[in-house]
Amino acid sequence: MKSPSVLILGAGINGAALARELVLGGISVALVDSGDLAGGATSYSSRLIHGGLRYLEYGELDLVRESLAERTRWLRLAPHLVSPLKLYIPVASRLGGLRASVGRFLGWKAKGAARSAPPRGLWLVRSGLWLYDRYARDPALPRHATYSVLDPRAIRVARDRYRWLCSYYDAQVRFPERFVVDLLDDARKAAGETGASLHVYTYHRASLRGRSVEIHSADDETPVSTFEPAAIVNATGAWVDWTLRQLNVAGPMLMGGTKGSHLVTSHARLRAALGDHGLYAEAGDGRPVFILPFGDLTLIGTTDVPFVGDPAEALASRAELDYLIQAVNSIVPDVCLSADEVDMHYCGVRPLPASGPATPAAITRRHWLEEHAGCDVPLYSVIGGKLTTCRSLAERAAGTLRSRLGLTPLVVSQDRPLPGGADYPADHDALEAEWRRLAALHGLSDGQARAVWTLRGTQTDSILAACGGGKTGNLTGTDLPLSFVRWVIHHEWVRRLSDLVERRLMLLYDRRLSEPALRELAGLLVEAGLLKAGEIEAEVGRTIERLKTHFGKRLAASDSGGQRGDTDIHGGWGGA
Repeated sequence: MKSPSVLILGAGINGAALARELVLGGISVALVDSGDLAGGATSYSSRLIHGGLRYLEYGELDLVRESLAERTRWLRLAPHLVSPLKLYIPVASRLGGLRASVGRFLGWKAKGAARSAPPRGLWLVRSGLWLYDRYARDPALPRHATYSVLDPRAIRVARDRYRWLCSYYDAQVRFPERFVVDLLDDARKAAGETGASLHVYTYHRASLRGRSVEIHSADDETPVSTFEPAAIVNATGAWVDWTLRQLNVAGPMLMGGTKGSHLVTSHARLRAALGDHGLYAEAGDGRPVFILPFGDLTLIGTTDVPFVGDPAEALASRAELDYLIQAVNSIVPDVCLSADEVDMHYCGVRPLPASGPATPAAITRRHWLEEHAGCDVPLYSVIGGKLTTCRSLAERAAGTLRSRLGLTPLVVSQDRPLPGGADYPADHDALEAEWRRLAALHGLSDGQARAVWTLRGTQTDSILAACGGGKTGNLTGTDLPLSFVRWVIHHEWVRRLSDLVERRLMLLYDRRLSEPALRELAGLLVEAGLLKAGEIEAEVGRTIERLKTHFGKRLAASDSGGQRGDTDIHGGWGGA
C-alpha cells in the first residue's frame, strides 16, 4: 500500500465519504468493516437529506446553514439518488409553542424542555420556515407557503384537529445504501486518477500491533494485509466506544446514541393521500413524525428512545410501532392503519454524542473529529454526523488528517458529481425519453431500464453494454436483469446474500421478494465463487430468519392457482 495511508474503521456513510475525500486528494485508504457497507445507522435512517428545521429551535444555526448548503449540493451532484420533497406541517393554533421554543433556543433546562409543551403554532412555524428559506438561498426550490386546511391543493389532514398547513422543501434519498456504494465507486475511480489506492474489506476486523495494523477476515486469524498506517479514523458510528475498547484506548464514553424505529406500509389510502408529498407533524408527546412517500409504499418514522447495548441488536418494539400507527391515524383522516398492515419495519441507533441527562431530542446533531492522545498511531474518532453532511464532515476531517501528515489541505469534492449523477436528464420528460432509449438500445423492457436506472443512474448505459443487457431474463418476480445482478455481484463488494437483498438490489423494500428469488440469488453467489453449492439452504434460511426477526418482512409467494400471495413472516416485533 502506498504511503501515506489511512485506515478507516467503519464503512457507513461517513467512512465512505472520508475514504472518497482522501483518495481524491491522493492519500491511500484501507476501509475495514466487521459487517457490510452501510450496515449500521446509514440503512436505518429516515432517508432524508435535510437542513434540520428542528435545529433552529436549539440555536444550532451554523449546523442548519451547513446542512442546507449540502442539501443543495447533493440535489445537484447526486440527482439519481437525491430528489426534492415537498413537506407539509399541520398546524392547529396561532401561538402554540412559543414559550417552549424560546426556552429551547436559550438553553433553558426545565420549562423550555418540557415534553408537555403545546404543539407549535402558526406564527412559530412560519417564522422558522422564513429563516430556513433565508439560510437555504436555493433558487431551484420553491419557498414556504401557508394553506388553509380546507385548501384542495394541500394534503388532507384531520380537520377537527388542524386549521392550517405550512409547506416547505427538503430532499429525500430513497436508498442511502446506494449512496455509500456510489461514494466508494467514485473513490475507486479517483484512485486511478490520483495514484492513490483504495482497499475495501467488509466482514473483516483490524488489530493494532504497536504501529502495525493486521487485517483479518471474520473467521481466520491469518492476516490478509499488514501495514503501518499514517493515521487511523474510527468512523464506526454507534460502535465508536466499542471499537476504542478493542483498540485498547481508554477514556470516557463518547457516544450516547438513541434508537429510532420506522415502519413501511403498502396501505393504499394512505399512499394516495400523500401523493408525491410528505407530512412532518407532531405526535401526541411533541416528537416529530414523518409520513413520507416511498416509491409505491409509505415510510413512517421515527422514535427517539435511549439505547444501551450492541446497536446490531436494536429492534423496533411493539410499543414503538403502535406509537407510530397511532400518530398516523390521528394526523391523516379515514386511514385506520393497523398493525396487520405494516409490511415491515426497521430500527437503528443514531451515532449521537454522549449528553448526560439531556432529552433525546435536545442532543446535538453536530459532528466533529475527536483526537485520542497517547496512541502509537494518530487516532481519531468521528462523533455525530448524518446523511446530509457526510461530505462536509469528510472534507473537514480530511483537512485535519492532511495537516497532521504535513500535507496541504485540499478541497476536492465540492463540485464532483457522484457516479450516476453526471449529465443527468434536465426534467422528467427527458428522463423518460432516456429510459425509452436505453430500453430500445439494450433490448430491455421499459421496466427493466427503470429498475437498473434506479440503482445506477446515468451509468446504466455503460453497465448494460458491459453485462450484455437483459437477454438472460430477470430475477424471479422483479424487473432486474440477471446479467445486471451478476455485474453487481462482481463490482459492488458483495459477500453475502443479505448484502444483495438489503443494500445492493434494495429488494428488502420490494413486496415481490420471494423465497425462489432468494434461492436464485444464492445460486448466483455460488456461480461467483462466494458461496458453496452445499451452503445454499443454510444461507437462504439465515436470510429468511433475519427478514422475519429483524424487519418483520413478508415474503411474496405463489399459491396453487399461480396467483401472487404473501407468506406472512411478520412476527419480528422487538420486545414490548
